[in-house]
Amino acid sequence: MLSHVYVGINNFEPALAFYSALMQVVGARQRFVDSSRPWAAWQPAEGTRPLFVIGAPYDGQAAACGNGQMTALMATSRAMVDQAYAAALAHGGACEGAPGLRPQYHANYYGAYFRDPEGNKLSVVCHDAFPD
Repeated sequence: MLSHVYVGINNFEPALAFYSALMQVVGARQRFVDSSRPWAAWQPAEGTRPLFVIGAPYDGQAAACGNGQMTALMATSRAMVDQAYAAALAHGGACEGAPGLRPQYHANYYGAYFRDPEGNKLSVVCHDAFPD
């Protein structure tokens, strides 16, 4: 269903460090990095889509976070959720909800919530009943 997700950023190097660490944990591989534009993208370990892209807004204006917008990344285990959350916080992210079960969504929903260094909200989620 998705072709790509594009997250606007203002400070490329810190954002690149943050997302590189996070994408490594969730098993995404880097598709490209171009600091002269600036932008970078990751793709699934298997396949070419969807892309996850960070970069400066095309219109040249400052990037801004939207209230109620969030990108959720899939994890294959609860341990991966924990590792992604730790990587996010270690690279300038801010906690929006520590890893844990969220039974209000469904019985097996295990997720963590955080913001990137620019304030964009993200989540990493495992939906599996027996994830580890």
